[in-house]
Amino acid sequence: MAFEQKCAATLNPHLFADKTPQADLSSLLWVANVHDKPDQITEAVRDAAKLLAENEVVAFPTETVYGLGGNIWSDDAINKIYLAKGRPSDNPLIIHVASIEQWQEIVTEVNPVAEKLAKAFWPGPLSIILKKKGPISKFVTAGLDTVAVRMPDHPVALALIREAKVPIAAPSANLSGKPSPTAAQHVISDLAGRIAGVVDGGLTGVGLESTVVDCSCFADGAAVSSANPVVILRPGGVTKEDLESVVGAGNVALDAGLWEHHGASGAAVQPRAPGMKYTHYAPRAPLHLVDGSTAYLQSLVDQATAQGQAVGVLTTSERKSSYRADHVIICGSRSDLASVAQHLYDSLRAFDLVPVDVIYSEVFPEDGIGQAVMNRLEKAAGRKLHREQDKKEQVQRPAEAESADSPSPSAVVGDAS
Repeated sequence: MAFEQKCAATLNPHLFADKTPQADLSSLLWVANVHDKPDQITEAVRDAAKLLAENEVVAFPTETVYGLGGNIWSDDAINKIYLAKGRPSDNPLIIHVASIEQWQEIVTEVNPVAEKLAKAFWPGPLSIILKKKGPISKFVTAGLDTVAVRMPDHPVALALIREAKVPIAAPSANLSGKPSPTAAQHVISDLAGRIAGVVDGGLTGVGLESTVVDCSCFADGAAVSSANPVVILRPGGVTKEDLESVVGAGNVALDAGLWEHHGASGAAVQPRAPGMKYTHYAPRAPLHLVDGSTAYLQSLVDQATAQGQAVGVLTTSERKSSYRADHVIICGSRSDLASVAQHLYDSLRAFDLVPVDVIYSEVFPEDGIGQAVMNRLEKAAGRKLHREQDKKEQVQRPAEAESADSPSPSAVVGDAS
């Protein structure tokens, strides 16, 4: 999968902060131009790779978002990732490799289904879960017997992993819960002084994290089928349709954990992949999703404005003129959902730079990359959703039936909330 770079820069290492918890270590910035020759990129990341090999943590660009990398063999390094981000310890990490040989070092078996997917989508935004092997830090897998691995489609990321000579565990390089970083400046804003350094490779391409699929059930030659499908634990840059084009229509399923986070007993279920359990990607102001017409969304804006709130609207280029609010931010085009994916996190972060008390966002079709877009928006909103159709049905119902028929408040937020 081709990587498209939007921004290039020159090699110029320098200090950007001196607030690190380590007494003698400041956060460094190395700038790598993705259009340079491979040996020039390697030279640009050499010092960063040395720090990774010494069990420090360094942020680096991928084609999805910036990652915060650490040596998978070192408990100390992986603990630094969790501490820097403030990340829950039961949230597993994805390992990044630069070769198939590195992949084979950390999983018990690369089964035929996993191999077929890797051949189709690597390097690229697909993380494949298999049974783990070797002395991987227990903090990488959060105690699970499986591990998610991917090969990034980014020349700087690949050069860094090769030069470090170790596979790199890397969640997104942001404070836990905030929108993921798609530019080095986002990382600096969140983590300056908390980590050893940042490799700046310009803006990312896809803009959303990788798709995570579970292929651990295909060990010992088990075949993929509708009854034994490839399971998507997190939607991302590789869509369900993309996966089905390789393993067959009907042979890919979405995990119920994308929506349900408790088992039948009511006990919390440990996430099997990043992004499954906790609220993520959220701006500071409460985010509400609105499924309805532009007039309906504007009515919610007007209600909040009447209550003295500063209101933001997240919309697309086609609909910007439909809204009157304190701050209207465009995240892309409805006719090109890949553009929405690419700019979503930057748009959410933009609301943190302006005075808003509440944000209303449009929703998007869940086809292709739209599924990943909506997964991130639902997480960012904490599933706060206003549906115009529900409002219409409430008006039509007899008043005495409303309490029994209305959707659960935890799932849908009514106009009175």
